[in-house]
Amino acid sequence: MSAENALLTILVEKIRTDMLVLPTLPEMAIQVRKTADDPDSNLLMMTDVIAQDPALAARMIKVANSAFMGRSIKVNSLNQAITRIGLSQVKNIATAMAMEQLFVSQHEQIKERMASVWRDSVNVTSIALACLKLYIVENKHCNLNLDVMTLAGLMHLIGALPILTEAERYQTVFGESQFLDHALSTLSGQIGASIMRAWDFADTYVDIVLNWNNANVQTEQVGYIDFIRLGALVQSPLTGTARLQALQPYIDRNIIPDAHFMDIAEIRLISQEIKALLS
Repeated sequence: MSAENALLTILVEKIRTDMLVLPTLPEMAIQVRKTADDPDSNLLMMTDVIAQDPALAARMIKVANSAFMGRSIKVNSLNQAITRIGLSQVKNIATAMAMEQLFVSQHEQIKERMASVWRDSVNVTSIALACLKLYIVENKHCNLNLDVMTLAGLMHLIGALPILTEAERYQTVFGESQFLDHALSTLSGQIGASIMRAWDFADTYVDIVLNWNNANVQTEQVGYIDFIRLGALVQSPLTGTARLQALQPYIDRNIIPDAHFMDIAEIRLISQEIKALLS
């Protein structure tokens, strides 16, 4: 049996028997999420939690002063930053930073792969958020939430982590980039959904991570998956007629105005801003 087939067989069997080792969410993210979800918590309590992590505190102030928040007056303290951002978005930012810490490896090729997956996650999220923000402006009754979109975008490739970790044991597959691409494409959704359940995330996130890359799953109403797919499409190598054909369903559903939507100044600026915040 080739190394590629061996790895694929092992992954499928571990998924089937629920034996695949899933990543755990870092303790700081758990504390932040627990505080945000506690009905008795307040902004001051959240400030005390965030203050324990200087890097996270600095990121919160950076986000609060970003153009994405739409405020011209700068904040200088963590308490002011958290007040401006709000508990829900603070929870998402903390989770995002924690996730970034998970995409690391001591093996150079796996390290490169993980860095690539994280970059793709950030790029897709920035495009999805920018497009959703404009969509909400044009569709006042839209019930989609930017906070949910942020976390869903950053989570949509989380299933790649156990696959790449498992692949570290099979040195010969590193030269087979097409094989790893295939494994990531076919298995990461199912694995990612398992991670979402293990982390006790809402069914909304489980569904997004499981189905965003499944072309057979389509919905009548515009949803988060549409924006993630759109962001992934922008990042794809498709050009010319093929790209236009792929974008047409999004144009038909009024998710984007035309095939040149990334040239719209507002979308371009917002996506760049979000990318800078998350990178």
